[in-house]
Order: sequence, then C-alpha cells, then structure tokens
Amino acid sequence: MSEPNTREIDRAVLVGLSAHCLTAEENADERTMEELAALLETAGGVCVGTVLQNKDTPDPRTFIGEGKVEEVRALVEATGAGMVIFDNALSPSQQRVLSEELKVSVLDRSALILDIFAQRARTREGRLQVELAQYQYLLPRLTGMWGHLVRQTASGGRSPIGTRGPGETQLETDRRHIRRKISKLKEELEEVRRVRGVQRERRIKNEVPVVAIVGYTNAGKSTLLNKLTGADIPANNRLFDTLDTTTRTLEISDTCTVLISDTVGFISKLPHHLVEAFKATLEELSYADLLLHVIDASDPQWREQSAVVEKLIRELGASETPRIDVFNKLDRYTGDIVPHGADMVSISARTGQGLDRLLEMIGERLDTGACRVVLHLPYDQGGLLDALYRDAKVERVEYADTIEVTAVLTPILLGRMQDYIVEGWTPPKEPWED
Repeated sequence: MSEPNTREIDRAVLVGLSAHCLTAEENADERTMEELAALLETAGGVCVGTVLQNKDTPDPRTFIGEGKVEEVRALVEATGAGMVIFDNALSPSQQRVLSEELKVSVLDRSALILDIFAQRARTREGRLQVELAQYQYLLPRLTGMWGHLVRQTASGGRSPIGTRGPGETQLETDRRHIRRKISKLKEELEEVRRVRGVQRERRIKNEVPVVAIVGYTNAGKSTLLNKLTGADIPANNRLFDTLDTTTRTLEISDTCTVLISDTVGFISKLPHHLVEAFKATLEELSYADLLLHVIDASDPQWREQSAVVEKLIRELGASETPRIDVFNKLDRYTGDIVPHGADMVSISARTGQGLDRLLEMIGERLDTGACRVVLHLPYDQGGLLDALYRDAKVERVEYADTIEVTAVLTPILLGRMQDYIVEGWTPPKEPWED
C-alpha cells in the first residue's frame, strides 16, 4: 500500500465520544484526546480544534449524532481543517457516512497509528508488519464501501442505476486480492520468525541471557538503551519513534554479558490487528530472561500507562517473565517519595542517575555462573579452541608448550573443558566427597 500523504492532515479537528455503554478503553476523555493530539503531531499534522461529547449511546449512523455532526462541520469550515480524526474506533459505514457529511477525510485512532507506523518502519520486517496491518484494517472497510449495494440486491431490491453487473464482482475481486496479499505477508513474516527462532536457539545454546525493554510509548526506552550500550538509536520526544527492534550487547560485569533489545512502545487503544501484526517483533518478550518495564515517572498518568503495558504483556504470554520496573525521568519527577521496592529502580536515562543500581539489579538476576579461567589445550586438541571462539568469550591466546587460553566460560562449557582448566575454577565436589 502506498504511504499516506501526511500533507493532507496538516490541519485536523479531533473528535471524541464518552458513552455510558462503552468500556473505559473504548471511551474518549481529556487524557486520550491529548494523546491523540500528540499522535497527530507525530504524523506531521496539527490540531486546530477539539470536540469531546458525552452521550448515553453512540449513534449507529454517525457515531456522534446529527447535531454534533453539524457542530464539527462548522468547526472544520471555520478552521480550514482538511481532516477529522476520531479518538474512538469507527465502523466502516460510520466512517463513510461521516466523510460524506463533513466533506473531508475521516480517520479513527487506528488509521492514524497505522499512518505513523508506515512513516517510521525502516527494516524489511517492520515494513511487512505495517503493510499486513494496513490490509487487515482495509478489508472490512472495503466491505463497507460496497455493502450497501450487496444488501439492496440480496433483499430482492433492484440494483441502482449505474451499479448493475460489475459492482459485486469488483468487491469480490478486491477482497480476493487483499486476502492474497494478507496470506503472502503472513508467509513472509513466518519466515522472519523462523530466522529469529534460529538466532534464539543459538543464543540459548551459548547461554546468553536476553533482556527486553518494554514500556508505554515515549517512556524513554531508546534513551535508556543508548545510555547503557552506547547505541546510536534516534531518541526523540515523540510517540512511536522506535518501531524496529534493536538488539545490542551489554556487559554487566567482566563475566556477565547480556543481549538487550528495545521494542515498539505500547499505547492505549492499540488496534488489535496491529498487535497481531507485530507479534513477530513482540514475541521476543516471551523468550526474554528479564523484562525492563520503563515507566515515565514524570507523567501524572503513569499508573494508567503501566496498566496498558501490563495487559499487553499478558496477551503476549510474558506475564511470568521476571521483571524490573524502571521509573525513568527522575530528573523531571515532582513527587515527594521516589518509587522504590524489591523489583523497582528509579533512574534518569538522560543524566545517568541510578543506572549503576539498575545494572547491579540486572546482574543479580542474570548471573549465569560464568567464570574467567585459564586453560592449557594440547596442540592435538586444536578443535577445542574453535569451540571456545564460537561459544565462549576468548580474551587471550598464547602458543607455548600448549595453547594457553584465557576465556570466560559458561557453566556448561566449564564442565566440558574441566580437564584443561589450570586456573580460575575447580569442579564442585559431590556430597560424598566432603
């Protein structure tokens, strides 16, 4: 699908509805409207007006009711807006009716998030995921575009002039085309998963622990990864700045090295098919040995944001994974008591405050029992040196009467190489040897 032209949404009116019959997640309020304005800014647009309505039940035809539609139309004309964006999810038919009545393009929150994702995805995997989500979003809306013609014919009515013949056939053709595209994209993403699985098996074999950074969008995950590893990931103050997973090596101590990954930021009302499409990236969470849940401690809504992340972690099957709650942006924290606890740490990724304690906590949880040892390998066992280069951290090699190697070995390798270890480790005694 072609990337949407963000110039069309330079000026937009934002609309939200709060109804008694909708769940808290489906409703709009001042907080979610502010977040919608931030999403619009991220997409390259600007909010020129906001309408937040309270209503018992959504209007089945226009969602907000005829009176509010008039009010929004007047605001669109007064501000010269080229688009109206709803904080709530709209049905395909509501979206079509509103576009016709307001005479401008109408999007809902899901479509805006998809537009941002389309702009941000850089890797092949990221682009595949975005394209899949776009087609999954489009398919029911395609049905909505043609559904009124199908209903008229199916109910025994006569097809309107100008729509006989090709209308329904065209719908089926478009549906088949999109379903084929969705199947192909899923196959390609499955291949990405397979490759990722091979890499994961290699990491497990080498006993390299994996840390995944998760959190609400704009909580400071990329800034933290940059500070810990010296990675050069763009870390800007905007939503969804990181879409493609970045993995870096982090040395916790001289005998403990981990892989640490940044993931896409979570957000409330994230479209379900978008979560599905990003499973190939987010499935890393369920294989991680430790999660760092980064929380923006300076945001008054951090509790609500944390709840969104918790829910998605459960959906992704990672609720049993050990976790450290990392309260970030301590340099902008205004509360009296700094968050603290057994599995909590307060930091400022920007200034570096508290990072030593964070590294200490990661080390405590992921120490694999690796040791730095000196080995003397006979020359006729040169293949063992290849194994050390492949599976251990080799620091020094000298050739004398034997091949003298200094390396950091995992517990499994210590057992395999114990006959050649001359310094740094002795095999544990069996109970009967005491």
